[in-house]
Amino acid sequence: MNAIETKGLTKFYGKSRGIVNLDLTVKEGEFFGFIGPNGAGKSTTIRTLLGLIKPSDGNARIFGKNIVSQKESILSEVGYLPSEAVFYPGMRVKDFIKFSANLRKTDCKREAAKLCERLDLDTSKKVDELSFGNRKKVAIVCALQHNPRLLILDEPTGGLDPLMQREFFAILRERNEQGTSIFLSSHVLSEIQRNCNRAAIIREGKIIACDSVEALSDTSAKKVIIHGDIDITSLPCIRSFQQNKDSISFLYSGNLNLLMKVLSQNDIKDISISEPDLEEIFLHYYSDKNAAD
Repeated sequence: MNAIETKGLTKFYGKSRGIVNLDLTVKEGEFFGFIGPNGAGKSTTIRTLLGLIKPSDGNARIFGKNIVSQKESILSEVGYLPSEAVFYPGMRVKDFIKFSANLRKTDCKREAAKLCERLDLDTSKKVDELSFGNRKKVAIVCALQHNPRLLILDEPTGGLDPLMQREFFAILRERNEQGTSIFLSSHVLSEIQRNCNRAAIIREGKIIACDSVEALSDTSAKKVIIHGDIDITSLPCIRSFQQNKDSISFLYSGNLNLLMKVLSQNDIKDISISEPDLEEIFLHYYSDKNAAD
């Protein structure tokens, strides 16, 4: 069974584009990444999947259940972490965590206590007194304490310091090893590269690539950094070109012999040719020349 499956999923806000014809499959037990910059359609996808907004067209299922007609049944199996956590004012952290568990009619005391300890969360404070990072910790506990089958995380690490980010992802990997499906939406590409098995790239509401993280990173392109006085205007197959005061860098997917021939005709002080990381590949996918219409 698939954890998430969409077919032609579309959402428009009046005439404004949200998402268009999304065909996406996330397998049960998968740690799946959803990559795109702000405004690409990540949050719209998530809110539509959760039934918070109705699709304009297409359909989607979570664990085989229709997101519109079986929304309540779906939500009982899902933990959702929004990008910005909002709480009822005046409540103490421990009371809000208990309130969240009561909404699910589940005794989560034991698991909530473990999560609070690992995240170094003071439950005696009022939510109004918390920093953005500590509010995010509360939201994490509320999303994870009932041990859901599927975790849907929308930009989850905003506000968390590096140590807390490391602990948070350690918790996620443990859950995933226990069988929890994870759908991680992020524009922080290193998070996707370190933790996800597969990923989809979304641009202007459309999926432009979906594959294993390893395959997405394997474009046969090389990252080239050159220092010196050079002219590479005759070279084809150049992407993501950047020029600084004394160097240029670009992704090159052409013939390496041609590259070396052109470079030999220039005054080069230093050169580096290496494998690009996912962030550089992402820019390659997102360039106008490579994006799907």
